[in-house]
Amino acid sequence: MTETGERRALSVGVGAGGLATADMVLNIGPQHPATHGVLRLRIVVDGERIVTAEPIVGYMHRGAEKLFEVRDYRQILVLANRHDWLSAFSNELGIVLGVEHLLGMAVPDRAVWARTLLAELNRVLNHLMFLGSYPLELGAITPVFHAFREREELQAVMEEASGGRMHYMFNRVGGLKEDLPAGWLGRVEAAIAGVRRRLPDLERLLVGNEILEARTRGVGVLPLERAAAYGVSGPIARASGLDVDLRRDAPYLGYAELFGPGGPGRVVTRTAGDCLARLEVLLEQVHVSLDLAEAALDRLRSLPPGPVNVRLPKVLKVPEGEIYSATENPLGFNGYYLVSRGEKTPWRLKLRSASFSNVSVLGEMLPGQLIADMVAILGSMFFVVGDIDK
Repeated sequence: MTETGERRALSVGVGAGGLATADMVLNIGPQHPATHGVLRLRIVVDGERIVTAEPIVGYMHRGAEKLFEVRDYRQILVLANRHDWLSAFSNELGIVLGVEHLLGMAVPDRAVWARTLLAELNRVLNHLMFLGSYPLELGAITPVFHAFREREELQAVMEEASGGRMHYMFNRVGGLKEDLPAGWLGRVEAAIAGVRRRLPDLERLLVGNEILEARTRGVGVLPLERAAAYGVSGPIARASGLDVDLRRDAPYLGYAELFGPGGPGRVVTRTAGDCLARLEVLLEQVHVSLDLAEAALDRLRSLPPGPVNVRLPKVLKVPEGEIYSATENPLGFNGYYLVSRGEKTPWRLKLRSASFSNVSVLGEMLPGQLIADMVAILGSMFFVVGDIDK
């Protein structure tokens, strides 16, 4: 068979009992139902064990970085919130924070804390998706119903404020699109309380589950040094013991206060670095984000009425200069390297997405693993394909 076929004999050796064996090349995806979207894995297997693995990306590539360069700073946000469609609000933040810094613009306090609140609600929505879908990939269907019940509760208040369910388009350079609806803070408080009250139902299905632990404990171990070498970030890196979180280490919005002395912010880490540790980090981070959202909610209530944005000129031109603005997205570091030449469009806007680095390390993690464990490992990397391909 050809190299592009589903399998190809690479080498022939002598196995147990003197039987001839051959390494095989298998293409997992891009249409395989066990993969997240259109990611392709090219693996070489010896029997049931993976010898080498190569993630092949680009099937969803849209050229977003070049599209950024022919749109003005208002239009860019329409594209920026789409590469990780589970973290749309957080995707917008990196753009507006960088542009505001180059403009030397101070954003009203109400906008700062509203952004913080919405970013944490978006983080919970992201994590709940994976907390429901990952057990589904391992054969457990019930958790996804619980996870989506909680997602709907929070999506309702996000939709009420922004008008969107996935692509919120609520950030603007200088603040937010508009003020929060009347009575919205009370409805957010009720939604958070409802999710907190029902979250143990989901946890009981995951924590201590013998089948889930048998499929994930000690499987797909990512050592700390390898995670750092590949630029892995977010919950996956912290599950390997990499104690890094930009909300604490390079604070933006209201995180300096939330992660400061007496604040509710804390960084969740594990040391095992296996599939189970990654799931545990995600589950605990939901609780932390709900704490942060409640604190931001209280802070918003303490602020007097006022504007949520800065009035901008009809044609917004950013002064000449360059900046790298990075935020702690739900899946890891989300960075934009912006170069301006004083025009209404960026001269260059480079996206550093979390999922790309997190998936690149699969080539180091999969060799030596059983094919049966491949889906458990792949699902535990918590990636969005659009965030890989950009």
